[in-house]
Amino acid sequence: MKNNEVLIKINDLHKEYSQKKILNGINLDIHKGEVVVILGPSGCGKSTLLRCLNGLENIQGGNIKFADKSLTDKSVNWQEVRQKIGMVFQSYDLFPHMTVIENILLGPTKVQKRSKDEVMKQAEQLLDKVGLLDRKNSYPRELSGGQKQRIAIVRALCMNPEIMLFDEVTASLDPEMVREVLEVILGLAKQGMTMVIVTHEMNFAQSVADKIVFIDEGKICELAKPDEFFLNPKTERAKQFLNIFQY
Repeated sequence: MKNNEVLIKINDLHKEYSQKKILNGINLDIHKGEVVVILGPSGCGKSTLLRCLNGLENIQGGNIKFADKSLTDKSVNWQEVRQKIGMVFQSYDLFPHMTVIENILLGPTKVQKRSKDEVMKQAEQLLDKVGLLDRKNSYPRELSGGQKQRIAIVRALCMNPEIMLFDEVTASLDPEMVREVLEVILGLAKQGMTMVIVTHEMNFAQSVADKIVFIDEGKICELAKPDEFFLNPKTERAKQFLNIFQY
């Protein structure tokens, strides 16, 4: 644990679709500077949990607090909250008719009303860090999947979020492109960025996580440090899950 400050507190979270329980009593603290990796089988509620944190899904019970403020309050301004809780999806969602730099500048200049010069400087620094400064005037169609995903990460970071959510960001990439995206996220972890990551990349999960959360059927089955989880899982369900990945 890198900090005692709880940035996000999830208490007894419930989410249903058409009377089917997707999340069933989730309790979780996410500390500032911590990297939390969420693992579990497909359909267990991992991505839904991230979407609840970002206000993309309504919840049917429980509470989520961000920086000590309840996100379940009807007065929540989600446009403001989403500037602080950044999210990168499996699909890059870049505007095809805009260049890389135009895609990145849009949110900070239009939503946050920051000066173009200030954002441009930050964007170019971040593009340089992810090895794509030379592609700033390219269009999305001219980029590989791995490059598009790195651009999506830069775009989210340019909003200066306090926490980043990553939802299976390598799932649609060819294997050789996965590494370049994961290296960017590892770099963010070293810089102390608070992150919640949903992934099926087990080696990456073990190397980047401060805490592993294993979810099955909408419930947290195990919560442990990575070495404990991968080397000595406590539940049979976790053992079965890891056996699929030859752990």
